[in-house]
Amino acid sequence: MTIQILICAICIAVFIFIQQQLKQFISQQAKKKQVNEVRSRLVTRLLTYLLFFITASIMAVSLGLGYQEVSLFVSSAFAVLGVALFAQWSMLSNITAGVLIFFAFPYRIGDKIKIVDKDEDMTGVIVEISLFHVIIKREQGDMMTYPNNLMLQKAVIKIPKTVKEPNSSTEKTASHYIDEDITPD
Repeated sequence: MTIQILICAICIAVFIFIQQQLKQFISQQAKKKQVNEVRSRLVTRLLTYLLFFITASIMAVSLGLGYQEVSLFVSSAFAVLGVALFAQWSMLSNITAGVLIFFAFPYRIGDKIKIVDKDEDMTGVIVEISLFHVIIKREQGDMMTYPNNLMLQKAVIKIPKTVKEPNSSTEKTASHYIDEDITPD
């Protein structure tokens, strides 16, 4: 029994250590990529839940619950979660894409981008990147919400920061479009 308690204590210590390292890593990535603090907390929370679930499963096995019982519980939990999220597959897809975008997205808030789409011109400045979608302010002044999973599926072109305005000799930076007309009337 004392060995089992020792193993559980080690599991908890390892969980806390990995959680702190994970928080620090995500915080560094958020600062490096200029990511919103709320978004970095969501990613941290999501990965912490996954880590807790794994730690709890390891502790259950070490406390004497059989491997079969724990694996049955884990597979049942994943089955229920899978059925629940199957109805909302686009939500799960957007969350997964949001986590991928957090670590690997080459564009930042304030970058002017063009999403290649044959049906509509999707050019604008990234105003916000959240866990589910990217908000883009178009040159006409309207705001466009674009799902994260489509951001990963479609080609995205980064437009240089300084652009010439049509019918004008003035230049505007991409951040100028963010500041323009962003406050509600």
